[in-house]
Amino acid sequence: MRTLVEYCRDGSCGLFGQGGLIMFDLSSANNTYCIADLFAVIVLGVVGGIFGSLYNYLLDKVLLTYRIVNERGPKFKIVLVIFVSILTSCCSYGLPWLGKCISCPPDLAKQCPTIGRSGNFKNFQCPPRHYNDLAFLFFNTNDNAIRNLFSSNTKNEFYLLSLSIFFVAIYILGIITYGIAIPAGLFIPVILAGATYGRFFGTLFGSVSHFDTGLFALLGAASFLGGTMRMTVSLCVILLELTEDHLMLPLVMLVLLISKTIADIFNKGLYDQILKMKGLPFMEAHAELYMKHLVARDVVSGPLVNFSGVEKVGNVIHALTITRHNGFPVIDEMPFSDAPELCGTVLRSHLLMLLNGKRFTVERIVTEEETLKTFGAFDFAKAGFGKGLKVEDLDISEVEMEMYLDLHPITNASPYTVVETMSLAKAAVLFWEIGLRHLCVIPQTRRPPVVGILTRHDFMPEHVLGL
Repeated sequence: MRTLVEYCRDGSCGLFGQGGLIMFDLSSANNTYCIADLFAVIVLGVVGGIFGSLYNYLLDKVLLTYRIVNERGPKFKIVLVIFVSILTSCCSYGLPWLGKCISCPPDLAKQCPTIGRSGNFKNFQCPPRHYNDLAFLFFNTNDNAIRNLFSSNTKNEFYLLSLSIFFVAIYILGIITYGIAIPAGLFIPVILAGATYGRFFGTLFGSVSHFDTGLFALLGAASFLGGTMRMTVSLCVILLELTEDHLMLPLVMLVLLISKTIADIFNKGLYDQILKMKGLPFMEAHAELYMKHLVARDVVSGPLVNFSGVEKVGNVIHALTITRHNGFPVIDEMPFSDAPELCGTVLRSHLLMLLNGKRFTVERIVTEEETLKTFGAFDFAKAGFGKGLKVEDLDISEVEMEMYLDLHPITNASPYTVVETMSLAKAAVLFWEIGLRHLCVIPQTRRPPVVGILTRHDFMPEHVLGL
């Protein structure tokens, strides 16, 4: 990276930006600050938390709308991309007409205004030796725009109105662009929007704060990242690596913590919302507070769906069809016992693979390992999301429905078990720390031998209903 930075420092990288690929050098800025400056940091943190939570809320609504559009087919995806592209182009070219013309700095070593696609100062309908501050931002690559906002000792480069217009445009365009059928991320647009309002507040507080406007832009980017992503340590390290300004570590930590705390009052982080929207089962490191008042019995649905060690094919098909359970207890009559006992658990995916192999018997007999001889080593491996067998994929005849299937070879004979009165929060710890997928819930009296099965999916806040 250092080699690339030195190579790009003289402008050899063209549109990638002068001075480096992703690094924004703030080493020339004034790093001194006093206690009174912390007030400005707190304000930026609060503003970042509010803007970040609103950003997540609006993005969630937009993604839900895009899902409806994208599900209608490729043609609608293309139309949506064209619409957003045209809107982005109109904003990028139309909004700079609202900018003001500023005379080029007299002591500037660089060319002003620049000609062509590269360079910072853009003339855009201004007189000679003048530049348009909005075109300065819109007609640049994102990394150059961020570098311009982070630049130090450039207090009068942008008008407040121009910064406001650019922030609103980037804020809205970042929301409507994410989720369409193009590779578009969130990290750079969020940094760009945060740096814009950070620079805005830096201009406002310039008379009462020792901070340079470039440092305000950095803290604004940090506050917006904290308000949207809700990460702390990783964001702090990333920002310090980008700027090479380690003396700002305490202030970056403070603004991140404040913005995250404020934003958590309103909603969850951006990536948490996307995980929930996609339906991906994600279990938090700590159990929800209400789980302390629940026990394992409370989230086990009934009636219990279980199988015998050798079960009729029709019964297995019926159970897989009427339920969405991922695991089933196997209960069998044991020798020298006057009551059935829990033999173990079987997974839905393993049952489907066994049914698809059609290793059935006419009589109710135990086949032991002979059942598995026709399967390969990877047949029972976990399939990718949405790629496994489904009940609809099976082709079972009426005659085969009356035959029997030995479940012993695919039964987990030593499943983890918990008593029905165990706290749900403690059960969640087992799932998290041990990495379990299923827990058998057994009664205190052990008659019946099992009450039900808990899965990781049960511990998602919206699915405390038992499987």
